[in-house]
Amino acid sequence: MADESNVIKEEVKDEQDILRRVFNILRENSPELVGFSLLTVIMPPQVLLEGTKKTIFVNFMDYCKTMRRQPAHVRAFLLAELGTSDTPDAQQRLVVRGRLTSKNFEGLLRRYVCGYVVCFDCKSTNTTFTREVRLFFVRCEQCGSERCAPQIRMNRTYLGRRKTGYIGSSSLIMKGKETKDTD
Repeated sequence: MADESNVIKEEVKDEQDILRRVFNILRENSPELVGFSLLTVIMPPQVLLEGTKKTIFVNFMDYCKTMRRQPAHVRAFLLAELGTSDTPDAQQRLVVRGRLTSKNFEGLLRRYVCGYVVCFDCKSTNTTFTREVRLFFVRCEQCGSERCAPQIRMNRTYLGRRKTGYIGSSSLIMKGKETKDTD
């Protein structure tokens, strides 16, 4: 068994070396065929638990700088998707109410990148994010295309813990009487 796994690992390494050589040759001869934006690597989110009710997203500002997006917009997206609130932090970290894992943040960041960073036409991450009047636009620096970015909407079913008893955004029906939502 151990010999078979070592053979498989060596074969995978050989295949990766061949792929690297092919991409290097393509980059040298025709760089327009190989999208450098596809090679953008984002590190996994570093998440710490503070007590039992707070989660700290440590490398939040690094993500914002890598994506070249305003931290306020990324924060608004994450908080709306999680359906929670944050507390200010002097070290520019995101402190969120609730116990979350790095997988939760990783999935949300992927959704953010797909919706607000990546160009739909050429799949480049070399885009700018601007606001004109009331709409946000994503403009690709590589191909020149432009699209309207989706609005940030509250998603109360992301973590799967809450029931979908919400009607609209401000009222909740509990045991036959209508009360205001305090979230």
